[in-house]
Formats: sequence, structure tokens, C-alpha cells
Amino acid sequence: MRAGRDAAIARHRARRDARTNAAVDTQRATVRRAPARRAARQALRRSARRFHGRRLLAALLALPVGLLGCLTTWIGRRLNTPWLIHPGRRLYRRLAGTAADQRAARDAAIREELAEQEATADTQAAEDGTEGVGEQVQRPATEIPTHTTTEASEGEHVSGFQFEEAAAEMEQAASQYDPENAMEILAMVEGLPAALTSVANVMKILAERSDSEFPLEKEVADGFNDIFGALMSAVAVAEDMGPLFRQAHEQDIARHEDPRNGHEAEKGWNV
Repeated sequence: MRAGRDAAIARHRARRDARTNAAVDTQRATVRRAPARRAARQALRRSARRFHGRRLLAALLALPVGLLGCLTTWIGRRLNTPWLIHPGRRLYRRLAGTAADQRAARDAAIREELAEQEATADTQAAEDGTEGVGEQVQRPATEIPTHTTTEASEGEHVSGFQFEEAAAEMEQAASQYDPENAMEILAMVEGLPAALTSVANVMKILAERSDSEFPLEKEVADGFNDIFGALMSAVAVAEDMGPLFRQAHEQDIARHEDPRNGHEAEKGWNV
């Protein structure tokens, strides 16, 4: 009876773990490929803008030729000369067709690069072992009865990792943050990727220890690993914040980093 019970429990756990693995793998793949897909979408948008710009330029170039074609079309029909008929329309079609072909080639190259980046990300994840977190959980051969009779004595020191306390301190520091100038904010923004990477590494460490040291189910380790992947996606977004900040405040930053005739002279423009 004990052997039959253990076999039934093992089968149930195997089916549950298979379902969980399928869902987790799908979510992991989405998170892992998110930066590459975001970059590909931006590249495709730039390609579309370039295509429409080329079409607009083709229309501008074909406009005077089309006006001239109002005269040459009548002459071409009289003289049975096809190249004089609708020259503006034919010029626009040729230029727009070339732009469309170039856009199709660019889009194909972008999609091919995206596929390569996704394959590289999957390979790196497999090599780093992040996809295997939660697979090393060891179970006993049989069910072991547990007795929760231990009681903590009064005044006993219990060591632990209070992540919420550190997060609460960071939240309080953010609410009381009073920068001296905007350049200090820029330094903080450019340090965000490193800070978020440290927070993500906390989840990675918890996932690895839950997998190898703590007496937890594999779903818990997978949950920590999913949080790690989501935070790494936030790191990718944070890496774009620094260039965005510098682009939006290019002139303001130039006054600090490259002041005209020194900082004292530049202060003359302060309002």
C-alpha cells in the first residue's frame, strides 16, 4: 500500500511539474526575447519611416515631371511614342518600387537578425543554467512524517533576509530625495541599470538556493527565476533611460559639461 501510494504521488507530481514547466518555459521565452523583439520593432518602425520618406521624395521629384507630362502625353499619343506618355507617373512608380524593394530587404534582414538574437539568447540561457533552475529538487524515496513540535524559545535570535525592510528604506529614500541639481538626477538615472541588476541578482540567488539548498518545491524556484527574468527586462528598459535623458536635455547638459567661458559666465543665462 505504501509503495502504491508513493507511486501515485510521484505520477501526480510528474504531471503537475510537466504542466508547470510548459507554462514557465513559455513565460521565460517571452521575457528572454523581449529586448531583442523591442529592438526589432524599433528597427522596423525606422525602416517604415524611411520608406515613407522615400515615397514622399519620389512624389516631389515626379511632380514637375508630371506637369511636363501634361504636354508630352498628348505629343506621345500623337507620335505613338510610349516613353512620352505619363512620364511623371512612371517615374514615381519606379522610385516608389525601388524604395519598397529596399524596405522589404531591410525588414527581412531585421527579422533574420531577430531570429539569430533569439536563438543566441536561448543558447546563452541554456549554457548559463538559468533554464535548469528548479530541476535539481531532490525528493525522498518515501513520505517522511513531520512533527511540528519545536517551539522557539523566548529571546531566541532568528537570522533571516528581510528584503521588504531594504525595499522600504529605498522607498523612503526616494520619497525624501532632494537633488541639488538635474545633473545629480542624470547620474542617478545612469546608475539605474546597475541598481536593478543587483535587485535582479537577489532573485537569481534566491532561485538557485531554493533549487539546491532550501526545502522548497520547484515551482517556488521557478517563481524566483521568473521574477529575475522580469527584472532583467526592466534593466534593458533602464539602459535606454540614460540616452533618452541626454537626448531630451542635450542643451541643458551641454551647459554643465561644456560651459561657455566657464561655469561663472554660463550662469548669466540662469533665470
